[in-house]
Amino acid sequence: MSVSIDRLVRTRRKTVAIVVERDGSLTVRAPLRMAEAHIQTFVESHESWIEKHQARIRATPPVPSKNYSAGGTFLYLGQSYPLSLVARQRPALSFDGSSFRLAKAALPKAEQAFTRWYKEQAALLLSERALSIAGINGFTYQKIRISSARTRWGSCSSHGTLSFTFRLVMAPLEVVDYVVLHELVHTHIHNHSKTFWNRLGELMPDYKRRLTWLKKNGKFLI
Repeated sequence: MSVSIDRLVRTRRKTVAIVVERDGSLTVRAPLRMAEAHIQTFVESHESWIEKHQARIRATPPVPSKNYSAGGTFLYLGQSYPLSLVARQRPALSFDGSSFRLAKAALPKAEQAFTRWYKEQAALLLSERALSIAGINGFTYQKIRISSARTRWGSCSSHGTLSFTFRLVMAPLEVVDYVVLHELVHTHIHNHSKTFWNRLGELMPDYKRRLTWLKKNGKFLI
């Protein structure tokens, strides 16, 4: 029985990449001109690996939806903070270091307000962390881009643009720094070869601990 591909993304990459998304669907990233038959053959050769990961996802309880009422909690840099509703304020959502405050009139658009706030924080924090970590370790990059990606924490383009999902600022700072350094190493090594992981380990000896946290808790960064 053939493996069903839910999403095929063609880019200028040279190899095929298989991604089992957090909802169990299968995304395949492939070179622009690679024949679909070749892609399907490659995917089917990894059928057991795909089934194992999909089974693991199906066995995991679903993440509950966010509660935007008073008392609901929201993550920022690895800590959970409560939400309180206030009569009025500008901007509609604020954070004072101990809690989030949302104007009652903005409640119907609470998700948009939080997304906007997280994106603003991500742009500030990730720009600062990338600049600092690159300077310490001798890397250079072109620019920082903040995305709304749900399954990729970061990426590095062939032109040196670093992209990070805004959801990353919900993670502890040490995990943020891991993702930033991971993408910076990609500016020199454009794959996940043994050479890449060895170089990452030289610069961040405990990267596996940080990566394990992300794999375990990433689904909660919503």
